[in-house]
Amino acid sequence: MTTFSFHHVRIPGHDSLHDLRIQDGRIIQLAPSLSASPQSYDAQGGLLLPPLSDPHLHLDAVLTAGDPEPNRSGTLIEGIERWNQRKKYLTEEDVMVRAREAIRWHIAHGVLYIRSHVDVSDDSLTALRALLRLRQELPPGVILQLVAFPQDGIFCRPNGPELMEEALKLGADVVGGIPHYEWTREDGIKDIQLAFDLAGKYHRSIDIHCDETDDDHSRFLETMAKLTLDNQWAGRVTASHTTAMASYNEAYAFKLMRMLKEAGVAIIANPLDNIVLQGRFDQYPKRRGMTRVKELLRSGICVGAGHDSIVDPWYPWGTGNPLFVASMLAHIAQMTGADELDAVLSTVTTNAAQIMTISSYPPTLSVHEGQPANFVIYPVADKVDLIRLMPLPRWVVAAGQILAHTEPQTTQLAWSPDQFEPVTFHSPRFL
Repeated sequence: MTTFSFHHVRIPGHDSLHDLRIQDGRIIQLAPSLSASPQSYDAQGGLLLPPLSDPHLHLDAVLTAGDPEPNRSGTLIEGIERWNQRKKYLTEEDVMVRAREAIRWHIAHGVLYIRSHVDVSDDSLTALRALLRLRQELPPGVILQLVAFPQDGIFCRPNGPELMEEALKLGADVVGGIPHYEWTREDGIKDIQLAFDLAGKYHRSIDIHCDETDDDHSRFLETMAKLTLDNQWAGRVTASHTTAMASYNEAYAFKLMRMLKEAGVAIIANPLDNIVLQGRFDQYPKRRGMTRVKELLRSGICVGAGHDSIVDPWYPWGTGNPLFVASMLAHIAQMTGADELDAVLSTVTTNAAQIMTISSYPPTLSVHEGQPANFVIYPVADKVDLIRLMPLPRWVVAAGQILAHTEPQTTQLAWSPDQFEPVTFHSPRFL
């Protein structure tokens, strides 16, 4: 029986600081003051939240930037070309080593739930086999979902449909697709239809790279919405990227969002990649390269946000921190209003977990007695500073165990000669 406690924790929905006690993987007590446990930790007013989620990542490609050669143009198409070079000499061990490191980065940033798209365009399905193996060694409480993702298109190669089905038989959790990358619109429709057929046959969810282009004539999302309505699969279907939506005329975008809401299709934005990959054919003004996040959220559509890439042929940076993703989203979507902060944070917390169907995830950012002890404590006092400072969490707790802990960084500054004092970066309201 493992028992430990945190003291002086700031919890959304509570006016005062609280203590909480964890035993056998659950929060058994939550009160303004509790007696110390054999293992007690002082949170010093730090903010407690449920774990972060990354609902869109490509673990098979992480940490491959520049190998065998860099993406010199920085474009989406050259990124795909570089990845096609790299995946020719993938091995299971190679994929596992890189993906394991990226997952470690995620956990250190408070992420317990990851959905990774896995390229299933190679005949050996090397990357998928590697990530299925890696999933078996994850710490308790960490969830990794794998999407069968046909990076080269399903119908651009003769055995594309067979590889998709084999990936599901091996254990992929979610059916993917990439209709806008097929050679013709007709094949794009077939791409989506096959995903729905396979999802029905194998009882899986769907998450399709859809309309990841600046082409306003790329309108495969309406097909996804219609098939979701026809099958009554609300909550089972997700469209990732959907950047073409930013280029649609207002009348069509209005109609499309009504369809998405009615169908219950979720959307995942990927602001880090899309802000640098989209708009490459534009002169000025350049498009922002991201779907209509603010408008989708206002329409009542579930929107998540993913890291997408970490040091790979499409995006040369990244540390696995969803708070950076949320910050970029807030900037690009112009969601810096005081009433928009919770919506931004939901894209990497409650909404992301809903898309991934994490049943144990609380419906709000608060916690209560009896729920599983999965949470993160940050060295900040509120959600504004969480996005502003993007700190590493002080503690990451999963399945009632501390998985990661980080001592807050301190900087000493001499305002006057030899008189060093700590710099804390507090917001004015906390000075």
